[in-house]
Amino acid sequence: MGEDGPRERAPLGGPIADAAPQRRRVLYGRRRGRRLRPGRRDALDSVLPRIEIALPRPGAPDLRALFDDAAEIWLEVGFGAGEHLAAQAAANPGVGFIGCEPYLDGVAKLAARIEEAGLRNIRVFRDDARLLLDALPDASIGRAFVLFPDPWPKARHHKRRFLSRDGFQALARAMKDGAELRVATDDAGYEGWIREHAAAEGSFRLAADSRARPPDWPATRYEEKAVAAGRRPAYFSFVRRNRHDHP
Repeated sequence: MGEDGPRERAPLGGPIADAAPQRRRVLYGRRRGRRLRPGRRDALDSVLPRIEIALPRPGAPDLRALFDDAAEIWLEVGFGAGEHLAAQAAANPGVGFIGCEPYLDGVAKLAARIEEAGLRNIRVFRDDARLLLDALPDASIGRAFVLFPDPWPKARHHKRRFLSRDGFQALARAMKDGAELRVATDDAGYEGWIREHAAAEGSFRLAADSRARPPDWPATRYEEKAVAAGRRPAYFSFVRRNRHDHP
């Protein structure tokens, strides 16, 4: 192990851990920050080997095999420090959660939350969420969250935005009919972009659009900082259209 924690992935047993070769993608942004504090490093060393998953093979038969009696699977793309993911997992113990986050510091913070709360229904994919989405079975995700993704505000960087037409398409393929996609942003430019690209892709119906965060939508530290700085986040709820009506 290095100073920042485990270097190698420790896949879980079950169908999703039957790893296939990973395709190379360019992943922009940081993967590591400062050296982890001893407490977080210890939590990472203790928790990560039992929650980290490898890239599943396309068409893996049952994601619920990763969890004990999970009624369905929910996905969070880019969970940051894990506040929202841990809160949702605690509030919904019958749901299995998969969180995607390449930034090791955020994974370490989530590991500490998991250890402190004794959570058993979270698994982590520590790489580009697009790789996981490409490998998930069709219609396998019951709810997805993309909260405050990097807006890449410069025009020349817009191609890096996760919620492009391709991103919505990848989410639509993996999500069940009627599944909810929750999106939040504090960037006005990205807000318009989200509306435009969701409408252009066409698989999602906008069900709610608000400046007030719903009560069952736990806050994140980033969100609190944005509000304190005077920015007003936009909260979107999209619903995956029926495939029979919209392939």
